[in-house]
Amino acid sequence: MLEEAIDTERIYALWDELSDFEASRMPEARVHLLSTVCNMIDARQANWIGAVRLAGNMHRDPLFGWRPRSHSALYPDAETARTIQEAFALMEKGEPDITTIRNAELAGQFRVFMLDELATPEWFESYSYKTFYRSLDRLDSIWVGIPINADAEIQIGFHRALSQPRFSERERRIVAHALRGIRWFYRLQMLSEGIGVASEPLTPMESKVLCDLLQGLSERQIAENNGQSPHTVHDHVKRIYRKYGVSSRASLMALWLGQPLPP
Repeated sequence: MLEEAIDTERIYALWDELSDFEASRMPEARVHLLSTVCNMIDARQANWIGAVRLAGNMHRDPLFGWRPRSHSALYPDAETARTIQEAFALMEKGEPDITTIRNAELAGQFRVFMLDELATPEWFESYSYKTFYRSLDRLDSIWVGIPINADAEIQIGFHRALSQPRFSERERRIVAHALRGIRWFYRLQMLSEGIGVASEPLTPMESKVLCDLLQGLSERQIAENNGQSPHTVHDHVKRIYRKYGVSSRASLMALWLGQPLPP
């Protein structure tokens, strides 16, 4: 019945399109995924969050140790970024809202939720809904939790504007089908940011240098691309290697391709 209800051929074509992106173009590939799914379900905005589970006091923590470590929006703007950072700050303080807690309770398994499944009826009158949804012109959302490993997840939200109807069950099934079968893609995305894989997340400049490294550019070429000295770029490269626990470009590429590290 699922194949009759949704355009599976478009979803399979999307997976093929994602596989055509080179490892150095993971940010572009992410935008392509989010924009394509938004078009499928008539969503106006999408958010991508990289989350990690921190050790210590997990049983007393309302989020069981889970914390956001990266965020990107399909259509970025300053107000959305400021509001999302406010929500992240509440999580860091151990003061998340009920929707975040309910999502974290099921971490470790692939899951797709409609917003009203995560919220109580009273929540729609709360500060959280008014601030993190209505003020950003969001009426309704579909949230997806995607485990990468025991301590790292990607969470993706698709949002409809106040002028639109709420999402339907059919649209939830479209999202679930489109995002379920591409774990290899999520792993590359997390690698590109260092979330849950490297010892520390990459800085924005380190991410740019990493993309150039994966394209096979020399450190001198990378320096020219980014308006920096070769010495500065070399320092970036050393920090990237250290964060990923490798000692060479060959080892970095092997990590990206999921191959054994060279001796």
